[in-house]
Amino acid sequence: MESLPVILSVTRQCHRTAAIGICHLHTTTSSSSSHASSSKEHYKVLVLGGGSGGITMSARMKRRLGAENVAIVEPSEMHYYQPIWTLVGAGAKGVASSGRPTASVVPSGVKWVRSKVQEINPDTNTVRTGNGMEISYQYLIVALGLQLHYEKIKGLPEIEDWVKFKIGSNYSVLTVEKTWSALQNFKEGNAVFSFPNTPVKCAGAPQKIMYLTDAYLRKTGKRAKANIVYNTSLPVLFGVKKYADALWEIVKSRDMQVNLRQNLIEVRADKQEAVFENLDNPGETKVFEYEMLHVTPPMGPNPEVKGSLLADEAGWLDVNKETLQHNKYPNVFGIGDCTNLPTSKTAAAVAAQSSILDRTISKVLKNEKPDSKYDGYTSCPLVTNYNTVILAEFDYSGQPLETFPIDQSKERWTMYHMKADVMPHLYWHGLLKGFWGGPGPYRKIMHLGMK
Repeated sequence: MESLPVILSVTRQCHRTAAIGICHLHTTTSSSSSHASSSKEHYKVLVLGGGSGGITMSARMKRRLGAENVAIVEPSEMHYYQPIWTLVGAGAKGVASSGRPTASVVPSGVKWVRSKVQEINPDTNTVRTGNGMEISYQYLIVALGLQLHYEKIKGLPEIEDWVKFKIGSNYSVLTVEKTWSALQNFKEGNAVFSFPNTPVKCAGAPQKIMYLTDAYLRKTGKRAKANIVYNTSLPVLFGVKKYADALWEIVKSRDMQVNLRQNLIEVRADKQEAVFENLDNPGETKVFEYEMLHVTPPMGPNPEVKGSLLADEAGWLDVNKETLQHNKYPNVFGIGDCTNLPTSKTAAAVAAQSSILDRTISKVLKNEKPDSKYDGYTSCPLVTNYNTVILAEFDYSGQPLETFPIDQSKERWTMYHMKADVMPHLYWHGLLKGFWGGPGPYRKIMHLGMK
């Protein structure tokens, strides 16, 4: 059983774009640094990060420029489809189904640099890697994802055994199965779910596991002895009113407790207590005893981006919200969770961004002005039961941007099937191959179904 200190040391090196968490258990590259210390290479396009955005853009750039002109920097030996972890945490899918070797998803012929990014210098068009390589580029695509910060919750790093203390988190491959353990071991009391006071990826995930917990406890006859509590730092249940209204109806009908503006700041595992701060009255705290605790960790910018000239004041990659081109360095581009794009950080967003970015780069290569505009499209399949989903799709303005000619705020089994079975297949065989993207991934599915 991994202790949290091990989990933290690993997750600091994980989690790439959109909804991908990519982890590796080695914590040093010093063994390979000596022979690579003076190594220098050059590529027309260098991609940083091997998550959904990085692999997708590598495939697109290979098709556009040839594999020999493209390289990707990624240390992890495994690539994970993280959207399925919601179902893994609820016992509906196995964690093994979410991962494949990175070698199997890097486009053939594209150079894979098996190292982490150490330093990005856009003034000299170079990147230094953890194994001592210096790589120069003509064009740079940054897809480094974001950082999970479990260590920012007091008491959590010291917990040696999450299973023993009935804690789980669907945001890491190392902790997602612990959610399922906590759910199976639930007897009676509070099932508590948190949402941090930071930007997060897949903002619906913290409450998806709440709905699945409710369904599981009903199925196993334990719901009458359970209080389901969702403590969110947000002032709303969901950011888009149409879907929020539908979710509030579910919360009320299933007797769940939602507390707004509550931020998890401490876990007292020995007492099975979670401490939340009232963000509307800083300093005021409330202690919740728990029988099960699902932690959504605070999140922040990728440290290599944050420490570079490419970052905005908050540490995110500073790109144009329509073209995805960097606002200061015109030969630098970004995609996915590492960017400051004001939309929800999801795999669906990456799918939509990838075609826009491909078009932007094609124009830049011809010394033409980018003409495609990203509208902020993102999607969140809100799992509300083991067989239903509310499919939320919306744009920068928070307005619904829906695919299907039906009311998507209704719970539907067809949308669950799409989430659980169709989307993973299209991810591995479509998006990562660079063949799937555009105005919205679900719209693509509908178009395919009409052909």
